[in-house]
Amino acid sequence: MSDEGRSTIFLSYAHSDKARAQRLAAALEQSGYTVWWDALIEGGSRFARSIDEALERADAVIVLWSKNSIESDWVRDEASHARERHRLVPVSLDGSAPPLGFRQYQMIDLSKWRGKPDSPQMEAIRRAIAAAVGQQLEPAHISKARVDRRKAMLIGGSAAATAAAAGAVGWQVGLFGGGSAEARSIAIVPFKNLSGDSSQAFLSDGLTEEVRAALARNPGLLVMAGTSSDTARDEQDGAKAIARKLGVAYILDGSVQRAGDRVRVATNLTNGKTGFSEWSQRLERKLDDIFAFQSEIAQSVSNALSVRMATDAPALGGTRNAAAYEAYLRGKSLYNLAKDAETDRQARANFEVAVAADPNFALAHAALSRVLSSTASSHAAASDLKPLYSAAVQQAQLAIDLAPKLAEGNLALGYAKFAGFLDVRGAKPSYDKAYEYGRGDADVVLLYALYAVRARRFAEARSAIDRALALDPLNPRTHRAAGLIAYSSRRYGDAVAAYRDALRLNPEISNANAFLGNALLLMNRPADARTAIAAEKSDMFRLTSLAILEHREGNQAAAKRAFDMLVANVGDAALYQQAEVMAQAGQGGEAVVLLRRARAVGDAGLTAIASDPMLDPISRDPNFVQLVRELGFV
Repeated sequence: MSDEGRSTIFLSYAHSDKARAQRLAAALEQSGYTVWWDALIEGGSRFARSIDEALERADAVIVLWSKNSIESDWVRDEASHARERHRLVPVSLDGSAPPLGFRQYQMIDLSKWRGKPDSPQMEAIRRAIAAAVGQQLEPAHISKARVDRRKAMLIGGSAAATAAAAGAVGWQVGLFGGGSAEARSIAIVPFKNLSGDSSQAFLSDGLTEEVRAALARNPGLLVMAGTSSDTARDEQDGAKAIARKLGVAYILDGSVQRAGDRVRVATNLTNGKTGFSEWSQRLERKLDDIFAFQSEIAQSVSNALSVRMATDAPALGGTRNAAAYEAYLRGKSLYNLAKDAETDRQARANFEVAVAADPNFALAHAALSRVLSSTASSHAAASDLKPLYSAAVQQAQLAIDLAPKLAEGNLALGYAKFAGFLDVRGAKPSYDKAYEYGRGDADVVLLYALYAVRARRFAEARSAIDRALALDPLNPRTHRAAGLIAYSSRRYGDAVAAYRDALRLNPEISNANAFLGNALLLMNRPADARTAIAAEKSDMFRLTSLAILEHREGNQAAAKRAFDMLVANVGDAALYQQAEVMAQAGQGGEAVVLLRRARAVGDAGLTAIASDPMLDPISRDPNFVQLVRELGFV
């Protein structure tokens, strides 16, 4: 806030939009704001330093999106920094949608604004500024205030965009529908294990996850996903700081203490704005009552937030068998590690114990299906693929038979049919049902988005990934998926931004560097592409991208070396990737032969065949078109 008590605003815009930015700056000045923008600044040695100072001092940042600014790295950086500080006020000058990572925020459309400071559009901007600054909006008045040119600073940004608050403003501006949505946003931070035995941490972590899932099924609540909420596990700054960091209105925390077959859980709901407890509860139950336990906590939280939750419905897909529940939680803990074949094997063993102990435990059947599919796609020999995927379909169908509206069961069935049997049409009803029943679950929404883009349902994929980004803004997998959706949609600039966000959150995330390199290469930035590809740790993806890069750069000997290494190191598990290289090398006939071989062995890479930019050179080849039609994509 300025010394005079007026909010300080700066404008982020593309220089080709300068005239419209100047008109908005004048209207803002007349409305009583201090405006900083670069038309008032001279260049010089303090250029970069002025950028950082302006971004840090501004009370609100108005980003003027347009067809010009969405291509500007400067504007993206400025918007990302404003997003991180919860100071972003997005505006569209020409009706253009903002790039990925910013579409979940309410945007003010100025495409029909005629420059009047007392217009409805300016009133909307004033309200958005007040919300960003945290003030009550005063009655509108137009002043003759002028910009203090001695204080003016360059509007720009080189600060690196982080995804730490990618969803925070989404909650605050009402992505899911007005003020009530903001008021009912909640993060469930990991419950503490007070059992005195670190081996029991799976119980506190599992109960946290299950309470979160129960609340996420309530359409009246906005529940932040686990990956983002779990960043507060070791937070020492209190509930207010956590709520601000995560961008939610409420924080639910708790503790779990186990003694034999009894579990004691203490939970506390804190108002993120005031820091005061709104509700607390201590419960003690036998372990075999744990699902009723979770439902009771979820119901109490909903009541505390005045959000109706059905009380007569049993816990969906649950169990009253303590041994089954404990094995299920151990299996989930191992599966979520996603470390290697051994952790997946142990997870499978625990899920098998769970369904043996309680054959009616639908969630355990769905989880067993997922781990069978994961084993097939990541660790299995070619001869084991069909048996594993068949077993995955069987377990998913059991889950659905037991609980038809269980999102996890429908998702598992859709995935097994699509990845395991390339059954595009058969997978669609399952994915659609999973999305319908699990719209509050970030993992369900994410996997639906990936299915949609591979099925060339691009608009649905974009809508779903925007929702996933809002629900789980700190999950690198979500940003990687956003990158793939943009890449498959041929929006390579958006893809680059999303992949870079994923890598900032997790520099080790698999295949993101390779696909970042692919996007850069298709933007005709081969040097940047080479740097990204070199950082990829997966042989399959690094060598594929490198072979394509070398072909496009005319380095045929180097391309052959990379391709030969791909075949030698990965073999038939990379038949689809070999086809990509051949397509880019102008050998369309060989590419189709490799794709048919990939189909014969059940290569899950074929799920991308209809949306893959690397196959564009053969997209009109009659043999390729026939294969795509046979697979059900047309």
